[in-house]
Amino acid sequence: MIYPLLPLFLTRVLGAGAMSLGLIEGFAEAANSVLKVAAGRLADRTGAPKRIVIAGYALSGLVRPLIAFVASWTQLFALRFVDRLGKGIRGAPRDAMLAHFAAPEIRGRAFGFHRAMDHAGAVLGPLLASLFLYFYPGEYRTLFALTIIPGVIVVAILLRVPDVRLRTSEPRVSEAPPVPEEPRVSEEPQASRRTFWSAIVVVFLFSLGNASDAFLLLRMSDLGIAAFWIPLLWSALHVVKVASSVIGGDLSDRMGRRTLIGAGWMIYALVYAGFGFIDSKAAVIAIFLVYGLFFGLTEGVEKAWIADITPVSARGTAFGIYNAALGVGSLIASIMFGLIWTRVSPSAAFLTGAALAVVSTGLLYLLFSPRRNEQDSGHQR
Repeated sequence: MIYPLLPLFLTRVLGAGAMSLGLIEGFAEAANSVLKVAAGRLADRTGAPKRIVIAGYALSGLVRPLIAFVASWTQLFALRFVDRLGKGIRGAPRDAMLAHFAAPEIRGRAFGFHRAMDHAGAVLGPLLASLFLYFYPGEYRTLFALTIIPGVIVVAILLRVPDVRLRTSEPRVSEAPPVPEEPRVSEEPQASRRTFWSAIVVVFLFSLGNASDAFLLLRMSDLGIAAFWIPLLWSALHVVKVASSVIGGDLSDRMGRRTLIGAGWMIYALVYAGFGFIDSKAAVIAIFLVYGLFFGLTEGVEKAWIADITPVSARGTAFGIYNAALGVGSLIASIMFGLIWTRVSPSAAFLTGAALAVVSTGLLYLLFSPRRNEQDSGHQR
């Protein structure tokens, strides 16, 4: 309900600009991602992630409604920062729980389904926001205050979810069954660490061009798309994410993680190039919806990939490092994007992101061979 309206609220109500948007979103995402390392380590150490997950959701649910009372972009910055801290607390322990429950041969599908459900919520939220703004135009603050309702419901549901104990003595998933005539990469600790850190480096490089999606919304607004349609388009984007996340995760179980991730990154490059070159409202809307395929082919698949190459006892930490890389990259990308947007042009900012995506895809294919791609995917022959 909140996210697609933040650029409009920031620029039209609080009177801030694109640079402020970049700082808010960049630091907010970096904070949540770096905190995931500590939360992931704590989940590994205790073996009981449920309480950490509940604490994270509760913090975000309590802070978001307070956005209704801000009077400056700096206050919005502070609340958005704390909101993302809640996300940082819950993210890695939740992912470790999902990896624990999912068998290797369906891990991509499981993480894809998780992302699909997350995006399904992001479909309903903007629809409710648009409905509210249709009857109460410009009442952003009242809408933000009402987000206390889903926040309370989330915590109530989580309290009924059974707890889980992560079995740190469990054999590594990648040990069985091995690929005939060639040991699996993750059977050797040194090779496993090299594979993991190589993956983190490539993901981090891509994230340097992956600025906040708020810039896409701001670009559409600048092209003349009315505020009423922005939440609806955001909701439509998540419909694409829902469908493609399930399909993408399932395909990665059969085709390998690298293939799907590489395809998703190239779609990202094409979308950003389109936003850089095209000024037509209809064309930009179409490209924006295609953007949803990028998430379906990468979000759940990347997490399944991290689970594949990481032992059970270290998955919380691994997911924390992975998300920290994404967050720090997002911070740099959003600040850099805002600077290029204001000092050069929006087109130059989008084309920079597209170029980094192309370079990252090339490195993905250079560092990870097709053989390793199959091994790391957990694909069972």
